[in-house]
Amino acid sequence: MADNSAVASPCNGTCKLDKATGTCTGCLRTAMEIAEWPRATQDRRLEILGLLRTRRRAAGRTSPADSKPRRRPQRV
Repeated sequence: MADNSAVASPCNGTCKLDKATGTCTGCLRTAMEIAEWPRATQDRRLEILGLLRTRRRAAGRTSPADSKPRRRPQRV
């Protein structure tokens, strides 16, 4: 089993699901993504982080991490 701890959780301790969007008001993950995180592979975690970047941009909530390059090249 791979060490998945290399990709840190995006949780920021503001854990409340928004009923309208179905995402956490703190990290913007869905309930399914939150539940999946502990057992997700590093590739899946990076995929979720990419989805969060898109959600933050759509919500006008950019992060300093959003301006950094991807951790891994995107697969074609």
